[in-house]
Order: sequence, then C-alpha cells, then structure tokens
Amino acid sequence: MPDHVVGGAADGLRRAAPSVQGVNASAVLAFLDDAKRAGLELHNLMLWRNGAVVAEGFHWPYAATRPRMAHSMTKSVTACAIGLLIDAGRLSLDDRIVTFFPEVSLSEDARARRITVEHLLTMRTGHDVEVSGSIWRGIETSWVQEFFRIPVVHEPGTRHVYSSAASYMLSAIVSRVTGETIHAFLQPRLFAPLEMKDVRWDIGPDGINPGGNGISFTMADGMKLGILHAQRGRWEGRQVLPEWWVDAATRAHGVPDYGYHWVIGDTYYAALGVFVQMVLVYPEQNAVLGVHGAMKESKVLLPHLKRHFPTAFERTGSSAADEQLAARLASWARPPVPASAATGERQALAGRWAVTPNDVGVTAIEITFDADDLLLSFDDETGRHELSAPRDCWRETRTSLAGASLHHGYAMEHASTVVGWRWLSPDQIELTCHFVESAFHDTFVVTRTNEGLTLDRGVNINSGARAWPTLRATWAG
Repeated sequence: MPDHVVGGAADGLRRAAPSVQGVNASAVLAFLDDAKRAGLELHNLMLWRNGAVVAEGFHWPYAATRPRMAHSMTKSVTACAIGLLIDAGRLSLDDRIVTFFPEVSLSEDARARRITVEHLLTMRTGHDVEVSGSIWRGIETSWVQEFFRIPVVHEPGTRHVYSSAASYMLSAIVSRVTGETIHAFLQPRLFAPLEMKDVRWDIGPDGINPGGNGISFTMADGMKLGILHAQRGRWEGRQVLPEWWVDAATRAHGVPDYGYHWVIGDTYYAALGVFVQMVLVYPEQNAVLGVHGAMKESKVLLPHLKRHFPTAFERTGSSAADEQLAARLASWARPPVPASAATGERQALAGRWAVTPNDVGVTAIEITFDADDLLLSFDDETGRHELSAPRDCWRETRTSLAGASLHHGYAMEHASTVVGWRWLSPDQIELTCHFVESAFHDTFVVTRTNEGLTLDRGVNINSGARAWPTLRATWAG
C-alpha cells in the first residue's frame, strides 16, 4: 500500500502500509480471525497510526462512502462543542443548567436546581435510571421539559448513571448560548476544518439536535474525531480543539471509566455507540481504531480487541503480512448470492391477505409479482408500507418500513436499503432488507399454509425484541 494515497472515499486521509507505520498486520489478522470464530458480526474496520490509515475494510453491502448511524458516538461530538464554548468563556463547567431554561418551574429546594454542566458531561445528574435515546424518540412533546420531569433521586454529582437525557441537555444548552443548533455551531469549528463533508444530525421536537445520538457520518469522519483527539486537538497545523479540553475530556471524572462524554479504558479512550459503533484512541501508540458492527454491546467485542491491541503496535510487521491483511479486507466487499433453493408457486402467495389482530398493528398484507420482482406491502394505522425487491440478486433503493420497535426506536424513514428475495421452497419466500446506513438488516419470511398465509419478520440486532410475532392472514382477494 503506497504512502500519500488518498482513499477511495476521497476522505483526505493518507494511506500507508501497516509495517511502515509500525503496525503488525499479523496481529490485526489474528483479531479478525478471533472475532469470526466468536461469531461476531463485524461490518467495517479502519486503523490509523502515525499519520496514515494502514488498514480498512467494508463488508458488503457497506462502503467507505456510506454514512453510518453512529448512535452514542454522538456524545463525544457533543463534548467538543461544550469544550469550545468553555474555552471561549461563554460557558462554565460550574454553570447550573436551570439558569439556561427560565421557562422551567422548579421548587426552590429541588435537587434539579443543583445540576451543573459538568454533572451532565459526567452523567452524574442525580437520576436513578438510564433514559435511552430509543425512549426519547417516542416523545413528541418538549424533551427539555421531559428532562426536568425525571426524578432526581440522588444529590447531583454523587452517582454515575449513563443516560442520553443528559447529553440532550448539553445540546440544548449549546442552542441557548449560541442561538443555533449544535450541528450549525460545529459546522465551521469542527466539521469543516476536518473535512467532514456530510454529517447528518437528527432534530428533536424542540428544534434541538439530540446530543446523545442522531449523528450519521462515514467511517473516515468518525476516525477523524478520534485522530483529532489523538493529536490533542490539532489538525493540519491548526488547533481545532483546545489542548487542555482534550486532556480533560479523555480522563476519568468521578468514576474510573468515564470522562467528559468519552469512555475511558485501560490503554485507550473511546467514542462508543450501541451495537458496536466505535472509535478507540490509543494515545501512547498514536493510533486510532474504528469498528462498525452489529453486536449487543461493546463488552462483547472488547475482550477480542484487548487480546490484539495495543500489542499490534509493539511488534515488528512484514510486507507479506501487509499483503495478506489487505487481501482479507478487500474480500469483505464481495456480495453473497441469494440463490433460490426451489421453484416457487407464485399464485399460491400472490394477492391481498387480511391479517388477524396482532401486537404490531398490521391489518393487511399484499404480494405482487412482476417478472422476477416481488412487491411486498403491508397496511397499518400509519398507512401502507411497500418494499420492491429483485429475485436472486440485489438492488439498492430507498424505503420506509414500519418497525421502529425492531430498530432501537428509529422509524428508518426513506432509508437507503439493499434488498433481494429468493424462494426457500415452492410455498415460501425469503426477503432480505439491509439498511445500509445502520447496523440493522431485516429478514421477511412469507409462507403459504393450509389456513392462509404467515409472515415472520426478524432483525439481526436490537435493544429490544428482535422479531415481530408471527402474522397470520387469510385470503382477501
């Protein structure tokens, strides 16, 4: 891998061979083997050291150019805005957050009055339970008001309880101080200097970006956040973040494993998102590792990471191992072939089917065949949802499929998808839908039975249920 080569995503990062940058490619290969044996679903990987990307791979149908739903990696971005405002004298760690929200009514002795900016950063608000982003996404009223309704059971500053509600309030404070969203505030101060060109950030009902989640960006852009911190806030000769802030944010405060919206490990600190969206910074080795996956939580992957990192930076590599690693990662891009296992009876499945009452509110299913294309639609209280797919191959499209309960609360509206279907037997089809800007992929299995039709829908990963109840339907014409 030659030096000074810009990646296929035109991300502005240099490339170099692992051995040139002091990385043992054999150790990286051993990590990949380890994760595979453990049955872990890795999607993407990128490794940077001493100024250059030395390894990168993207499992089909993911790609370097695709943005990725980063989930709680967003928190480490939010921390950057807080650091910039504090450094500019526009905010203080000791500021009590209630002062930014005069519309909120609290009793004079309410513990919530004593919550500070630093308490939000360190997740020591005094709350007793976590509030996940999946809960907040279902609330259509003011999330600021909802925050102050959460019981403050403990004295602020005395107990760490991880919660996206705290991060939301940091974003709300940025908006109150600056008069713009945190996304707009960071655009010229962080995203533009790092050439993070397509950062997408959800917006809540208050007109505020969720500070704890909601960002989508490419793997390279997530890596840039880690690289910036590895370089103590400097980027291409410019001090983008204050050095003192980077040092403060990436050391523990109050508990041994959490800083200012960064997770603190023994040899690393990390921006972590649910289902393993992560960037790990190894400061002593000037190295950054990015991983996207679909796993229940990061502690599933961490033992495998710790077995091979940071030792991968401490042993001599070879050009032969460099080539083996590059070949392995390049092989990830090959798509599987969704070949049918039988010749099916279309007339047995085609038509409109009335669904018996169910917990997900689906009232009707309709199946239409057009040459080798399948159109699957179902109706619920929100309307009709459709998905068209080709047989025994793949197509990229955009679709909206009801099913937020399977996707950590996300509606996946107009989401980029790669879809395909095949016959499993003469009376059964399987349709696979990869939401390629996220960790999720859904599988639909439709079966003709003596009584009518059944539809099963499952997802590879979720914070809650991973399947709908089996839908049962009868012929409706």
